[in-house]
Order: sequence, then C-alpha cells, then structure tokens
Amino acid sequence: MIDLYYWPTPNGWKVSIMLEECGLDYRLVPVDINAGDQFAPAFLAISPNNRMPAIVDHDPAPAYGGEPLPIFESGAILRYLAEKSGQFMPTSPRLAKEIDEWLFWQVGNLGPMGGQMSHFVNYARGDHAYALSRYRGEYHRCLGVLERRLAGRDWLVGECYSVADIINWPWVLIAKAMGQPLDDFPNVAAWRARVKDRPAVQRGVDLGKEMRGGQPKSEAARARLFNQTADTVRPDAD
Repeated sequence: MIDLYYWPTPNGWKVSIMLEECGLDYRLVPVDINAGDQFAPAFLAISPNNRMPAIVDHDPAPAYGGEPLPIFESGAILRYLAEKSGQFMPTSPRLAKEIDEWLFWQVGNLGPMGGQMSHFVNYARGDHAYALSRYRGEYHRCLGVLERRLAGRDWLVGECYSVADIINWPWVLIAKAMGQPLDDFPNVAAWRARVKDRPAVQRGVDLGKEMRGGQPKSEAARARLFNQTADTVRPDAD
C-alpha cells in the first residue's frame, strides 16, 4: 500500500494520475495547504521541502531495505513508481535518457513558470504587471518548446505514452484557465486532448475534487501559502 499525501493541484495530479495509470493500491492522505498541514512535523519528516505531493510506500522492493519508504518531489516520485510498476518507462537506454530530460525539464521549467504565472494571475494583489508579464512570457515559451517537440509525434518520448507525458500534462491542462489559449499551439492542444481522454487521467484529476477551492479563505491562510521564509520550517515554528 502507498500513502499519497495530496491536494488537488497540478502538482498533486501528476502523482494521482501515475498511481491510477499504474493500477497501484494507494490511500489518500489529504494535505490541506490552506490549513497549513504541509508544516506539520510528521509531514516534514516525509517532505522536508514542506510541499505536497509526497508518498510513503509501505511495501518497497527488498533493495530498499523493507522499511516504509518516503519519497518527496514529483519527479522522483514518478520515476520511482515507473520503476516499481515496470510501466510508462522505456527499456531503451536512449529513450530512458530522453525521459529524464523531459522529467527534469518539467520540474525546472514548465512547472515553476506555470506555478508563478498562476500565482500572479489568481492570487497576487496590487500592481504586479512586470511579474505577470515575465511569467506569462516564460509559460508561453515553455508551450513553444512542447509545440516543437510534439511536431509529427503523438507523445513526448518514443512511440508510447510515458511518464514524460504524465508529468508535463497537468500544467498544460490548466492553460486556458490561466488565460493562455492553445490556439497558437495545435500540437500541444491535440496532445492535451489525447491525454485527457485516458480514463486513468480522468480519475487522477477527479481525486479529491470536492476539496478544491478558490482563494484562501482567510488572511492567515494567505500568509501560510504566500509569505513563507526559513522561519516557517524551523523545528520550533508554531
């Protein structure tokens, strides 16, 4: 059994989709980021970056020592689940290399740029025109990278749907909701639709949909989400 520490966001969907695609048994452990669950000492012991998603595999392979295995960071989690299930990861060393490139690209480019754009579109107060322009431009650039990659191909790596598609797709799913239409990116739009048609993807996105909310419901919740410093994760922090 795998414990999935999760909240219904694009980063959370990466792992819920992967678990559904792999058919692995898991138990949902909600991490209410508005309530500050991500700063609980028990969660920090699993995810020292105080971010979900994270997992704990209670039945890892013997090579991992047999004890429950915590994993944080979505790229590491997806890589581990691909290894555990033997799915969505090509055996060819050349293609495996390409998978790693697109995993690292997502966690270093598309994800952070989309996340910052989402913040300034949906949550920031006041005049943040420069910041919004900066992150809109970077998100647009990332969509252009995907558009070129998907020219003449259905999937990001090789001939088959893979972990590379799973990790990148959630931050493209929300493009229109962030005010970025895909009209100029027909290859991306077609790929987005192909992935969205998969039943496991639909189940992964629907997981915990009743927990979704809009703006943080209090000033304290806003402070927890948007005003973090090193003091936030000190052992003696409130």
